[in-house]
Amino acid sequence: MTVAISGSSHGPSMFDESSRGQLDGPSNPYFVFDTPQGTRYWIPNVADKFIPVCGKSYPTFADVLSMYELYAFEAGFSVKKGQTKVWNGIPTHKYLRCSKYGKPQPKRTFDTLDESSVKHRRTTFTWCDYKASILVSISNDSYTVLSFNDIHNHELVESYNRDLSKISRKLSFSTKQFIHNMSLNRIGPMRAYRCLVALKGGHHNVNGTPVNFKNFSHQLRIFIGERDAQVFLERLRERFDNLPNFFFYYTVSNGKLSSVFWADEISKLNYKAFGHVLAFDATYNTNRYKMVFVPFTGVDHHFQCVTFGAGLISTESIESYVWLLKAFLKAHGTQPTLVLSDQDPSMLQVVPMVFTESRHRLCMWHIMKKLPSKISADVLDNTDLRSCIHRLVWNVYIKPETFESRWNDLLQTFRLQDHSWLNEMYNIKHLWVPAYFRELPMCCLMKTTSHCESSNAAFKVNSTSANTLVQFMMCFENRVDSQRYRQRVSEYKTSSTMFTGNTDLAIEQHAFAIYTNAVFAQVQKEIIKGKFLCYITNQTETSDSSLLIDVTHLDKRNNITNVYQVTYNTVDQSASCSCRNFTRIGYLCRHVFCVYRLKNVERIPPQYINDRWRRDALPKHVFSISSRYGVNPHALSVMRNEILDLVTECVDVARTDEDALAKLVDQLRDFKINVLSKQPLSTTENESNECQMEEIVGQPINIPVEVANPEVARNKGCGTHTRIFGPGEKAKAKPPKRPKQLRLCKRCGVTPPISTCHRWARCYERSTGVLTCMEVDWCIWEVLIAVNHSQNGLNSN
Repeated sequence: MTVAISGSSHGPSMFDESSRGQLDGPSNPYFVFDTPQGTRYWIPNVADKFIPVCGKSYPTFADVLSMYELYAFEAGFSVKKGQTKVWNGIPTHKYLRCSKYGKPQPKRTFDTLDESSVKHRRTTFTWCDYKASILVSISNDSYTVLSFNDIHNHELVESYNRDLSKISRKLSFSTKQFIHNMSLNRIGPMRAYRCLVALKGGHHNVNGTPVNFKNFSHQLRIFIGERDAQVFLERLRERFDNLPNFFFYYTVSNGKLSSVFWADEISKLNYKAFGHVLAFDATYNTNRYKMVFVPFTGVDHHFQCVTFGAGLISTESIESYVWLLKAFLKAHGTQPTLVLSDQDPSMLQVVPMVFTESRHRLCMWHIMKKLPSKISADVLDNTDLRSCIHRLVWNVYIKPETFESRWNDLLQTFRLQDHSWLNEMYNIKHLWVPAYFRELPMCCLMKTTSHCESSNAAFKVNSTSANTLVQFMMCFENRVDSQRYRQRVSEYKTSSTMFTGNTDLAIEQHAFAIYTNAVFAQVQKEIIKGKFLCYITNQTETSDSSLLIDVTHLDKRNNITNVYQVTYNTVDQSASCSCRNFTRIGYLCRHVFCVYRLKNVERIPPQYINDRWRRDALPKHVFSISSRYGVNPHALSVMRNEILDLVTECVDVARTDEDALAKLVDQLRDFKINVLSKQPLSTTENESNECQMEEIVGQPINIPVEVANPEVARNKGCGTHTRIFGPGEKAKAKPPKRPKQLRLCKRCGVTPPISTCHRWARCYERSTGVLTCMEVDWCIWEVLIAVNHSQNGLNSN
């Protein structure tokens, strides 16, 4: 039997039915034919609605490509564009072929001087030089299918391996967006692939392979490339144009981006409400240029971190920090009451220079953690010096005079009057000891930069050192959106929680109506302790309307801990306590609540209700959808998300109804066919891929580059990928282990050098457990080894 293959004929009609073989039963994806010469051919078994029809015309070539790609996907092969016939410079015909079309190339060899050692390169060529294709004639207004050949000389892809075909490995836009969104949460392409496999129920439902995922992640960074800084600034300009009260400011040095600061309206409103205490600290390795990231952090009315703005600077010089703090003041307009930072030398000079109306405070934790490295371990570990210092410096109740006297007594007790570091810390005591801030409102809201470091760590959860500036900005917005989500959750819980009192005092219910849940929990503790653990021991009338009341404070074991004096005014119900809790933290203490209980005060006086702790400290519009970073307001994005939600809801509702699910699947398949008939399955034009990346980045990429990318900075947080150990950890580090000492011979007292001298033999006598050496002749050496191993089980060297 001979086989005639013609480009204009349809395969199944060319062979006898006796030569047709089916491999997979009645629903097999293809027919197999064997010729008498032993050649095997495959013809797809595809539904008629997918088979190309000769003579049918299409308005554009993209429509022809979509039709043939859809057929190829159902048949189990991939498509590539073939030759184009041209007449007088005008294309007249175009081929669309199977991707295996073409002759295999000869094996490539590596260049080498020695021809005898030529190594052939391993190849994975899949070309088999067969001509399954369609031929399309091109006229002025239409594309007509002239011929169709569906006979293949290679095995077609089975239905269960369709996900591995070339067309299925091309990443869809939703998959690319998923990879990008995962990277904003510091989830790499490999983990993103595994997540998508788990979400879609198997590898066969995922477009692309792990290699495709990694390639796209790399291509996206290359796509941004040298336009990174410009696209980053354009993104900020778009925020400035579309968002109210958005502020950003940047500088350029030698045509390259040097520093930038930004803050949106929500950050400004948060600063207006909670900007009494400001903390900022530099963090590193958040972008590929090693620019130092400096977020400005505070505490909101839920005791949660809130960001007032952020900046990127190239160096940690005094000039850079001066520019950054001035940009912060330019954005917010007012200075904070208290500024908290670490002992960075630049910050020590810059903060008083720029924030002239603020008090600068150093982080106590950073200072106290240096104790192990500054004080002898014998003194620190064998005495109670550590606990004495901690009890003294962390005390928020004592006055400066008391601190100074107790400090001198402590140094004398432990004979540390001449200790240089302790004297140095004493000289700057006004910058870090709480006793010197007791007159400052909200001085105990933050005594350390822990909130700031917690916020920095949260930002680094999203961003990596490989991110471009554009990706870093997206990571920052993603983290700020999560931060504001937690704030919104706390607001919702505050507004939806019902009052459950622990006392019968009306002032407790009044406090619940005023404060947020987090603050009310602290105030409620003060009210309870003021009722059960405090009592009045003395009361003195100092004037017609003023009383001086002594309040004794008990601990849980009913032991007297201290006595505080409360000055109470009977006219306006004002009260001030010697513990200064209202000044330090912004709400009344248990001692005042004890006095109010006895004076039958049922409501907290207005002068003692700090606005920053109120439920309505922030306007409600800050929680609206339009103010969220994670929401894309464009109509197309909104509709895409709504479609996904609708499909998910339909599947959830009909998950147990087989007929309803089958109907939904049929409708979606028909819709898919209609859509694919108008658009190619694969992305065949480079412009289409660029458009997808532009949509992911959020900015057009063909913009003129006016600001070049910054140079890679060299700062103290760069240059190493290992964690930097602090002085405290170094001081506590265990000494290196001593090397094992060699076991010496009990007879001669040395270890015989048997590696160079064959006249000595070492053996271990199991009976005595003694390592000995003996002088032997080389001729009996092997005999000695055999005897030791076979008879006595001895180890010999």
